[in-house]
Amino acid sequence: MKSPFPGMDPYLEARWGDVHARVATYASDQLNRRLPSDLVARSDEYVAIDLSDEDRPKRYAPDVYVTEYPEVPLLPMNSAMAVAEPIILRIADEPQTLRRVLIHDIESGNRVITAIEFLSRWNKIGVEGRSAYRQKRREFLEGGINFIEIDLLRDGQYTLFPPQVRMRGRLDTPYRACVIRAANPIDVEIYPFPLPARLPSIRVPLRRTDADVALDLQALIDLVYENGRYALTIDYKNDPDPTLSAADAAWADERLKAAGKR
Repeated sequence: MKSPFPGMDPYLEARWGDVHARVATYASDQLNRRLPSDLVARSDEYVAIDLSDEDRPKRYAPDVYVTEYPEVPLLPMNSAMAVAEPIILRIADEPQTLRRVLIHDIESGNRVITAIEFLSRWNKIGVEGRSAYRQKRREFLEGGINFIEIDLLRDGQYTLFPPQVRMRGRLDTPYRACVIRAANPIDVEIYPFPLPARLPSIRVPLRRTDADVALDLQALIDLVYENGRYALTIDYKNDPDPTLSAADAAWADERLKAAGKR
C-alpha cells in the first residue's frame, strides 16, 4: 500500500531511524543499476561519539561494536533509617549510528568520487552535530569529492551548504536537496521539494568524463513506505511530529480526508 501523500510523507519523520537506514541502502541499490561498470555505490556507516574533551564529536567506522556495561552494586547504607530500594533503569549511552552513500571508482583504488548525505537529526540538532556535519562536508569538498545533501527532515536547524538567506521564494520549501560539484562548487544546484509535489529525480555527478546519473527520490520513499509496512502503523488521525505549517496542514488534512485516513 502506498502513502496517501504524493511526495514525502511527513509522518515518516518521526520514524527516521528506520527510514534513514533503509533509504541509504535503497539509494545504493538504485544507483548501482545505473552507474558505469567501474563505479560502485555503497552504503557507508559511521558512528558519531561526543567526546567531552573535544570541540566536536569524532567519527569512527566500526564493522561491529560491542558495548560492555559493568555491574556497579549498591553499597549498604551507613544509616539506621529505613530507605526504599530503587528500581534501576539503565539509560543506554550508545553512539549515534549514521549512514551515507559513497560512490567509489574501482579502477583508481576505490577512490570516493561522490558522497550522498541524507541528513539526520544529529546533523541538524545541537551545536556539536551541526559542527561535525559541516566539517565533514568541508573535508569532502576540499578532497575534490562531489557532495549531495538531501534534507527530508523539517526538525532542527537549517544545515545545507547555501546560506539560508538565499533560500527564499520557491526555494523555501519543507524539504530540499543540494548538489555541490567538486569541479564547480560556486554554482550550487538546489532542488526544492514542496509537500504537495512528488519528489523528483536529481542529478548525481560522477567523474568529469562521466554523464550524470539520476537518483529517483520518490522511488526510494515509496520503497521505504512499502517495505517498512508503515501503512499498518501510522495513525494519520493525529498531526505529524513536528507539526506542519498552517498552509501545509490545511492541504494535508484535505488530502488525508480524501484518502479516507481521517
